[in-house]
Amino acid sequence: MSIEQPLDPHLIEQTKQQIRSLVAEIAQLSKTDVAPEEFYGQFLPRVVSALAAVGGAVWTVNPEGRLALQYQINIQDTKLRENEEQQAQHSRLLYKVLSDGVEVLVPSRSGPGDVEQVAGETPAANPTDFLLVFGVLKTDLETVGLVEVFQRSEVGPSTQKGYLRFLGQMCELAGDFLKSHQLRHFSDRQTLWSQLEDFTRAVHASLDPRETAYTIANEGRRLIECDRLSVAIRKGSKCKIEAVSGQDLFDKRSNIVRLLGKLATAVVATGDTVWYTGETRDLAPQVEDAVQEYVDEAHSKTVAVLPLQRPAPPEEDDPKKRTKPEPPIGALVVERIEDSRLSANMVHRAEVVRQHSSTALANAMEHQNLFLMPVWRALGKTRWVLQARTLPKTLSISGGVLLVLLVFALWPARFTMESKGTLEPVWRQDVFAGIDGVVEELKVAHGEMVAKDQLLALLRNTDLEVALTDVQGQRMATTERLFAVQRSMVGERRLSTEERSRLAGEQAELKQKLLSLDAQWALYKAKQLELDAKSPMDGQVITWDLRNRLIHRPVQRGQILMRVANPDGPWQLELKMPENHMGPVVERQQFLFGLARKKLRELLLQDAREKSPEAPEEEVDRTVEAELATVPDEELPQRISEAYRRRFCEALRPIVEEVSDEGLRARLGEVLHAETYGEARLKLDDLLRQAGDGQEAIDADLMARLKDLPNEKAPDTGMKVAYILATEPGTTREGEITEIHRSAEIRGDEGNTVLIKVAIDKAELPQLRPGATVTAKVYCGRRALGYVLLHDLIAFIRSRILFRYF
Repeated sequence: MSIEQPLDPHLIEQTKQQIRSLVAEIAQLSKTDVAPEEFYGQFLPRVVSALAAVGGAVWTVNPEGRLALQYQINIQDTKLRENEEQQAQHSRLLYKVLSDGVEVLVPSRSGPGDVEQVAGETPAANPTDFLLVFGVLKTDLETVGLVEVFQRSEVGPSTQKGYLRFLGQMCELAGDFLKSHQLRHFSDRQTLWSQLEDFTRAVHASLDPRETAYTIANEGRRLIECDRLSVAIRKGSKCKIEAVSGQDLFDKRSNIVRLLGKLATAVVATGDTVWYTGETRDLAPQVEDAVQEYVDEAHSKTVAVLPLQRPAPPEEDDPKKRTKPEPPIGALVVERIEDSRLSANMVHRAEVVRQHSSTALANAMEHQNLFLMPVWRALGKTRWVLQARTLPKTLSISGGVLLVLLVFALWPARFTMESKGTLEPVWRQDVFAGIDGVVEELKVAHGEMVAKDQLLALLRNTDLEVALTDVQGQRMATTERLFAVQRSMVGERRLSTEERSRLAGEQAELKQKLLSLDAQWALYKAKQLELDAKSPMDGQVITWDLRNRLIHRPVQRGQILMRVANPDGPWQLELKMPENHMGPVVERQQFLFGLARKKLRELLLQDAREKSPEAPEEEVDRTVEAELATVPDEELPQRISEAYRRRFCEALRPIVEEVSDEGLRARLGEVLHAETYGEARLKLDDLLRQAGDGQEAIDADLMARLKDLPNEKAPDTGMKVAYILATEPGTTREGEITEIHRSAEIRGDEGNTVLIKVAIDKAELPQLRPGATVTAKVYCGRRALGYVLLHDLIAFIRSRILFRYF
């Protein structure tokens, strides 16, 4: 007979107090707002401790409907993992308890006899040595999991029921926690759906890539709950930062933005998502370097780069028609400045933002890349102009615009080509160095008047002086030797024939050498004369600051020393017209030459028909065309003037022969023998003016016959030029082109230019300064006003766009 030991009341009370404390802790824990994983980690140890059990486990139903182990204590003591069959029996038991949905006790080593066996399947059983106490985790809607406690099997039935009842109460507390968490989860999910709806609506509201990027950055940051969100768009092989959350404007050249673009480029090249929380061992080398550079500059704790892909097209059934995936169009860069912890919620939200951002940004970029999209967009926004209320204004504005366009297209305006140039005397010559040397002395200064062949500067050439000295020494030595030979031949009468022949040969050789030295001496002396720089003409020295420019300066043969000009002669403008402006100038010149050639052809035809009235017209035309082809463009005005003079003289000569007054006959003879038609016409007009004033007696009949003489005007082939001096920009003067060079040359900073000479009236100029800067406009006829204003732009489009690409 066994004797039961009485239990210590104090120990029992202490145990109860511990259990109450654990229950209170569990109740308090069920009211906290922690993650389920953290709750299970604190809940199960307290339950196991309160039941004085060996261990336990918490099983929850995952989204796929399967049980997943969330937390365990000493599950290895059950030795389930050592036997697959026992593990399957235990798993079957878990699903049976879950399906029943009630707390249950399962004795140790209990099998099909205690638990219903399903034929053909692994039976639900407890293959362990422990009593399994199951509690059910429920919410108002469903059973979400199980709590399994591994208890010693030697306890009595009443104690086992106490375990089951206690575990059921604890599961009710856990259920309260799960209900609260589920409500919070539903609330968070509702908030998330609301935020996601707002985000989706915002990012798809615009088809402008820039606006879409800014919306993604600002709205996406709130949805992801990060500190900063940036949007990078791939342009070529590199990514450029297009938007940063919270910043309407940012410096794209700053180090942070530049390094962020470099990081996005490296990640987009790999195509994989990168999450950085401090560890870079699993990253590609190029990505690792880019991450480290950026983090060192920005000091972010968490950095994520999510490539943005275009939505994949529907898959083709035919493998040959399947296309390769397109490269990413950009990337999202998620950052946290202080927190390096990475939650599943943040990753999930970032993935949602990435999916919607990819679609929105791809649509915006595809829309933006449509041909002439800015034009179609502008046209689409102009529908309001056709509304009834704005139609009168639209018609008025359209009429005004049309009128302006017509004026630009049809109104003829003066067309001129502008050029820079200088004022120069026509009669001028440069003074060149005739030989290499050093300028030893200057005889004139700037502005000094000089005469032709006047000495201007003295040069010195030491090599020439040495050569002269050497030749002179050789001449003296040769002369002395020649005298000695001659004395020997004359004074020595007993010389042998052989000796006399030798001296005669030497004498001839010395004479020849002396002739050669004399020739060298003459050449060197001629070179010495070239050391004197003389004026090539009468005039004035116009080169500035001669002393500082030339004195003691080495010069080479052909180098310009100074310039001499005659300021009393005619003056001209020398324009340096840019080569790209010569087209209209040459076109105008050819037009004027064409008019002159046409006029000369008419005169030649008249003369030919008068000389040979019976000749066939075709032969006359052929003869005239052949003669006309030999006349250069520059000689056309002269030939026309000669034809006019000849016709004028032929008409005047019979009149002169009929005049009896010797004085009047002499005056008319001067007109008849004038060198040019213009001079003859001028003298006749002067005579008629004097007769009209009563200074010359001419009868009325003769007066009428003189007035009826041909008075033809030759076509003007000279192109007009308007110019201003830099010192007098308010006064415009005119000149006429006399010569256009046929080749372009590079002249200083102006580049390729063509030299144009313009004759002017020097009497119009108050001061004549050689080299004075002028700005000139060459008259090139009349063109449409729009072409006159925009000819440079039109030329640019033709040469740089139309010619290059079409």
